[in-house]
Amino acid sequence: MSEFLPKMSAIAQEAGKLLMGYFAQGIGYEYKGGEIDLVTDADRASERLIVGRLHELWPEHQIVAEEGTHRQGNSYHWFVDPLDGTTNFAHGIPVFCVSIGLEHEGKLQAGVLFDPTRNELFSAERGCGATLNGRPIQVSRTPKLAESILGTGFPSYKRHKDPNIHFYHQLTLRSHGVRRAGSAALDMANVACGRYDGFWEFNLNPWDTCAGALLVQEAGGMITRFDGSPWRLDSKETLASNGLLHRELVHQFGEIFAGRGLAPLPSPVEYARERQH
Repeated sequence: MSEFLPKMSAIAQEAGKLLMGYFAQGIGYEYKGGEIDLVTDADRASERLIVGRLHELWPEHQIVAEEGTHRQGNSYHWFVDPLDGTTNFAHGIPVFCVSIGLEHEGKLQAGVLFDPTRNELFSAERGCGATLNGRPIQVSRTPKLAESILGTGFPSYKRHKDPNIHFYHQLTLRSHGVRRAGSAALDMANVACGRYDGFWEFNLNPWDTCAGALLVQEAGGMITRFDGSPWRLDSKETLASNGLLHRELVHQFGEIFAGRGLAPLPSPVEYARERQH
């Protein structure tokens, strides 16, 4: 194991402790990109802490963080989400985390996610496997979509342009259910440790996925675009799974995009008529 993971883990846990102090206060929020895209003082404070620690340790590295940090440097790239799940956080819902990932020459190298509400530290390093609080984790062994439980997410910004409600509906009917927790990073961690069998989302950013993607891969899972083509940090389609049902998920995505075999959405008008009898 390299020098990175222990130091990253300590930084994530320090940031998580800071977040919990803000969470206990019930602080307010602001809008940053639309009528629902939120940011809090906790996001900014966590980012300042993480970026400062990384810069102290590796001043020659590049750092990109969600709330605006863009430090130039060499071929090592850090991607930081100081508070993934801001909307949950702002409304007092204890589902959020700190995400720190490292990429070098096009390859994910190391990643940590810290969920301070459950004191869960997920970590992975290329070629070394993935762990939860120091214990090895693996993806699930669920073999079929019909027996699976999945996760997804919906954007806070430009939601009217996102088609995910159709995918949510179709895959809900073909599985044991779809969960929408509000933190893409934690969703990917849940795939890595076998709580979810698969996860998908549109239009994620590198700071959302860098650490989580490596967790999934090092835990034995698979991550691609929706059509099964190779996934990259700049991909706007993220499909992660335990690998066993990945081909089936890719097939279902192809069918949904083509409009084949779609179950219609129930009509609220018809339901209203029926409930009156």
